[in-house]
Amino acid sequence: MDPLTQGVLGASLSLSVSQKQHLIVAGAFGLLAGMAPDLDVFIRSESDPLLFLEFHRQFTHSLFFIPLGSFICALAFHWLIGKPQRLSFKQSWLYSALGYSTHALLDSCTSYGTQLFWPLTSERYAWNSVSVIDPVFTLPILILLVFTMFKRNTWFARIAFLWALTYPALGMIQRDRAEVAGWQLANERQHAPIRLEAKPSFGNILLWKVIYETEGHYHVDAVRVGTSVKKYPGEAIEKLEMSRDFPWLDLNSQQAKDIERFSHFSKGFLAKAPSDELRVIDVRYSIVPNQLNALWSIKLSPSVTHDTHVEYETHRANSSASRQLFLEMLLDF
Repeated sequence: MDPLTQGVLGASLSLSVSQKQHLIVAGAFGLLAGMAPDLDVFIRSESDPLLFLEFHRQFTHSLFFIPLGSFICALAFHWLIGKPQRLSFKQSWLYSALGYSTHALLDSCTSYGTQLFWPLTSERYAWNSVSVIDPVFTLPILILLVFTMFKRNTWFARIAFLWALTYPALGMIQRDRAEVAGWQLANERQHAPIRLEAKPSFGNILLWKVIYETEGHYHVDAVRVGTSVKKYPGEAIEKLEMSRDFPWLDLNSQQAKDIERFSHFSKGFLAKAPSDELRVIDVRYSIVPNQLNALWSIKLSPSVTHDTHVEYETHRANSSASRQLFLEMLLDF
């Protein structure tokens, strides 16, 4: 999730157990520790552009790292904000631990993937119940925390945390409804999907991207699940096949290894870009949910050395036409 959401959720839990005289400092610890795991985005390499994909949502997001991560936060912030407010180090650590503990579980509610049990496993858990940015989720928490401070009443923080549990649960219900609609679309096409997933589109749990895999293709559709279910049939693309799509590529080269790394991050949902024969896209994400305009990709080159990495690129261009199409689906115009 975005840093604001992570911070206010961490603050809501630390404030829920705070004493009235510690409201501000408890909220500060929860806010800062709630955002702290995302400091892993600074683990980068100029020569290896995929390094950050391996480390983002890895060890800092592991449930096993919560005691150490929160301890580091307490060490960093106790002398600045805890001790001046007469908190013991144990109290600073407690508020930090409460804030830190919310981060990975919230990230797992999105579709990006979080390594909850690293180092035991590198599996990326994604429950696909909330978009990475969703104002309907975040704003009530923020408003309730403001009430907590002004009214000096921790019950508002507890209600905020309850909302943080309720909304993803609603998202799971919506996800299941979208998956049912996806299976219906596949059956109508006489397809037998190998796997099928539904992911919330940007900023809501009404409009969903459904992607399913058949023997040789990926199919993407959009489904709006309100009081009724509306389907928006979409596009299909051939699955990536190394020998066919890149016959010139040495399978022992760094570029081939990088495709494997990108595949692990993307859960295997890879295809060659329709508009660029040297680009590999992650077909799971797009602004318009029934289209294949990927948000990120890697690019290969047949002229580089054996140990050269691929290029990693993001594609955040958002045209007025795509925004209009997205809103028409979301609002059911």
